[in-house]
Amino acid sequence: MRIPENKIEEIRSAVNIVDIIAEFVNLRKRGQNFLGLCPFHNEKTPSFTVSEEKQIFHCFGCHAGGNVFKFLMDYEKISFVEAVKSVAERLGIQIEYENQAGTEKQSEQEMLYDVNEIAMKYFSDILLTKEEGETGRKYFQQRKIKNQTIREFNLGYAPYKRDAFVEYAKNRIDLEKAMQLGLIGRGKEGNLFDKFSGRIIFPIDSPNGRVVGFGGRILEKNEYAAKYLNSPESIIYTKGKLLYGLSHAKDEIRRLNKVIMVEGYMDLISLYQNGIKNVVAVSGTALTEDQVVLLSRYSKNVVLLFDADIAGVKASMRSIEILLKKDFEIRIVSLPKGEDPDSYVNQFGKEKFDELVKQAVSFHEYQTALYEAEGYFTDSARSAEAIRNLVKSLSLISDELKRNFYIKSISKRFGIRENLLESELDKLLVKDVKQETPAKDSFRSNKVFPNKEIKITQEIQFLERDIILLFLTGSPDIIKFVFSHINPEEFLIELNRKIAELIYEEFNKKGSFEVAAVIDTIEDEEVKDYLQLLSIDQYSLSSSWEKLYPKQDNSSVLSKVCMDTMKKFKSLQMDNQIKDILSQVQNVSSEEEGRELLHILDQYQADKKRLNEEFN
Repeated sequence: MRIPENKIEEIRSAVNIVDIIAEFVNLRKRGQNFLGLCPFHNEKTPSFTVSEEKQIFHCFGCHAGGNVFKFLMDYEKISFVEAVKSVAERLGIQIEYENQAGTEKQSEQEMLYDVNEIAMKYFSDILLTKEEGETGRKYFQQRKIKNQTIREFNLGYAPYKRDAFVEYAKNRIDLEKAMQLGLIGRGKEGNLFDKFSGRIIFPIDSPNGRVVGFGGRILEKNEYAAKYLNSPESIIYTKGKLLYGLSHAKDEIRRLNKVIMVEGYMDLISLYQNGIKNVVAVSGTALTEDQVVLLSRYSKNVVLLFDADIAGVKASMRSIEILLKKDFEIRIVSLPKGEDPDSYVNQFGKEKFDELVKQAVSFHEYQTALYEAEGYFTDSARSAEAIRNLVKSLSLISDELKRNFYIKSISKRFGIRENLLESELDKLLVKDVKQETPAKDSFRSNKVFPNKEIKITQEIQFLERDIILLFLTGSPDIIKFVFSHINPEEFLIELNRKIAELIYEEFNKKGSFEVAAVIDTIEDEEVKDYLQLLSIDQYSLSSSWEKLYPKQDNSSVLSKVCMDTMKKFKSLQMDNQIKDILSQVQNVSSEEEGRELLHILDQYQADKKRLNEEFN
C-alpha cells in the first residue's frame, strides 16, 4: 500500500509551508521571505529562511532545506509517509491508498525505493517484536545497543528460515525487483530464497535518508558464507558514492565542522549511541573520490581512527592521498592496542573518547612517527626514502602556504636544507601538473574544435546563473522559450548543467516546474544546496531591469529579461566559436583547409546576424 503521487502533490500544493513551520519556529517577514532562528543548529543570528512563493525552506548556516514534508521529517524525526499524513490531517484531506499493482506510472527508481522500505520495515519488525528475532535481540544486547538506537538506525534481523522474506513479500512487492536489489535469489531448480537469512541487517541510507541497500552480518559461523553481505549495486545504490550513517550525522558534522571516519557499522552505531554523532563509516571498502567529494559538502576536517598496528595506516594510504588531494585537514587518532572505536567507547565512555580525539595529530606528524617506529631514520638510505615519501605526501596538498609550513617543519626536525626539500617538492609538482587534466568547470571542450577549450569567464557564470533563475520563475512560457533555443548540455558549468537537465526532464514530463515538488527527490546534495540557494532569493535577476522598464508589469519585464539573457548567451557562444575559427585560419596547413574554415566562419557570422534580428 502506498500514497499515490497525485495525492501527495495535492497535499503539498494545498498547504502553506509558512503556516506549518510557524508552529515550531518564530518567523518574521523580511522582504519576500520569512526569517527565524534555525531549529536544526544553535545560532544567535537568524539564518533560517522560508520562501512562501517557492514553498521551500533553507538555512544558510547549516544548509538544511527542502519542502514542507522534509521539514516535518527532520524536525519531528518521522518518515516521509508520516509527514504526508501529518500535513493531510492538518488540512482535512482524506488519504486514499493504492496497491503496488496500481503504480504503473511510478518511476523505476521509486519502485526500488518502495521495495527497500518494505524490506527494512519487515527486518525491523522481526528484530523488535517477533519470536524469531530473539537471536538478533541477544546479539545487540551483548553489544550494548539500546532499543532507541535500533529504532533510530532501523536495524533489523532476517530469520534463518530460507524463504521467510519471500513468503512475506509475495503479495506486497514485485519479486523481480526484490531480486534486482539482492533481497532474494533464485536457486538452480527455480525456487526463490532469502539472500540475507540468519543475518543482522543494517539499512544503508542515501544522504537524504532513503533506504538504498542493506548490509548483513551473519551470526552463526559458516565457512561457506561470507561474514558480511552487501546489496548489489543498482540504479539507486552505488557503494563507492555513499557513506554509511551520513544521513544521521550530516547536521552534527556541519555544526562541529568536523567528521570522524570509522570502518564498520558497529563502530559508528556505538559512537553515535554514546553521543558522538559526527561520524561516518566506509563499511569495509576503500575510500573513493566520490565519497570524499560528498563529504566535503559538510566539512573538510576529518579525524581518522587507526589501531596500534602500523599496517593500518599503510593500508589506508590511498584513502589519505584522496583526502589530501581534496584539501582535507587530516588528523589521526591512535587507539590502544586491541581496541576499536566500538570497544573503546563502550569501555571508557564519551569523555575519554573525546580526550583521545583532542590528542589527534596531523597526518604529517603521524607519518613521521610511523617511519621512526619502523627504524627508517637509523639508516641513511632508508632515511632518504622516508623523507622523499614525506615530501611526496606534501605534493598532494594544493595549499602552498600549508606546504611551506610542513617543509620548514621537516627541515628543522631532520636538519635538511629547505631549498633541497623545495627542489624535491618542485619535481613532484611539475610531474603532477603534466599528468593532470584541466580543472573541472574552468574549461570546457569546444564543439567545433574538440582539442580546443573554452575558458569559463565571469560573464559566462553570471549568464548561466541568470538562465537558471529564469527557470525558477516557474513560468511555463519562459521555460519553453529558453529550451527552444538551448539544450542542457550547452551549459559549461557542471552544476548548472545538472540543474538544467533536472528542470528539462521535469518540464517535459509535467509541462511545469516547481522547486518544492522536486527538491527532496534530488540525491546529489551539491545540486540540492545550490538549487535551494538560488530559489530562496539569495541571488536575483539584475535589479536594474525594473529601473529600465519602470512602468511595465512583471510579466513584460520578465519577457524582456529572458530575451536579453538568451541573446547574450547565444551571442557569446558564437563569439567564442568565431574566435577559435579565426585562430585556426592563421595556422592552416593547406589551402583547402583554409577554404573550409572560412566557409564555417561565414555560416557562424550569418547565424549571428539572424540571432540579432530574432531578438530585436
